[in-house]
Parts: sequence; structure tokens; C-alpha cells
Amino acid sequence: MDHEIARQSFDVVGFRAKIETYRPRTIAFTSKKAASLFYDRPTSALALGRQPSTSGFPDVFVLPSPSGAASGHWSLQPWRELAEWIT
Repeated sequence: MDHEIARQSFDVVGFRAKIETYRPRTIAFTSKKAASLFYDRPTSALALGRQPSTSGFPDVFVLPSPSGAASGHWSLQPWRELAEWIT
């Protein structure tokens, strides 16, 4: 589970560098924990779905974890929103 992974195990600086290098159109996080580390905000401050746009940066989606452990808080809607965006 990602709540058990130490914060220093996430390479946010390296990930941002890869985004700058490869310039994807869209980024999707499949956990609020990963997105919260990327944005340096608590998970409670992040909504599921498409995030507010940042100029010159790919569109970002925060999706509910596909893990069975997250089934109590799972919603298909953010996944549908992403599917509509990429098609």
C-alpha cells in the first residue's frame, strides 16, 4: 500500500524532469497519495478527477486507486472523465 512507502522513496524532482523532457499531454495518478506528494499538498486538499490547469504543463488527473483495498472509496466517474479526455 502506498501509505506504507516512505516519502523519500518518491522522486518528485526526477518525475518533473521527465515530464519536461517527454512532454506528455496527460498525466494520471492512480492514488491520491502519489498526487499529494507531487503537488506537496495533503490528500484531503485534492479532489478526484481533472485538476486545475497549469500553463505549459500537461493536464493532470487524480484517479481512485484500482487496488481492492480502496474499494470502499471507489468511483468510476474520474476514470470516465479521463477516458473522455484522451479519446
